[in-house]
Amino acid sequence: MFNMTKNVVANLLTKSSTRLYPFAVRGHFEGFRGTLVNNIDECIFCRSCMIKCPSQCITVDNKVGTWTCDAMACVYCGICVDVCPTNCLSMTKEHRPVSTEHETISLQGVPKKKKKEAAAE
Repeated sequence: MFNMTKNVVANLLTKSSTRLYPFAVRGHFEGFRGTLVNNIDECIFCRSCMIKCPSQCITVDNKVGTWTCDAMACVYCGICVDVCPTNCLSMTKEHRPVSTEHETISLQGVPKKKKKEAAAE
C-alpha cells in the first residue's frame, strides 16, 4: 500500500500524460494525408488512378465521365495523387469524418474528347 502512495501523489502533482480529446486536439504530422479530393472539372478520365490504386477502390468510366471512390476501402496512401497527370486529385489536411454507413464518393464530369474525335466533328 505504501509503495503505491508515492506514485499516486506524484501523478496528482504532475501534468497529465493524455489530452482531453474534444477540447485539446493534436496537430497533424508532416506528410499527413487526409481526405481525398477530386477536382472533377480538370479530370481527363485517363484511369491512371484506378490502375495504380493498391486497394482497387477507385472506379473510372471514361465514356460516361464518372469517377467513384469507395472511401471505406481506401487506405489513403496517396499513390493516385502522385500518378494523376492533371493534378486534379489532392489530399486535404483534415481527417475524414466518422461514418456509421458505407460511404462512396461519386463524381460526375464531362469526359474530354480525344484529338481524333474532336477533328472528326
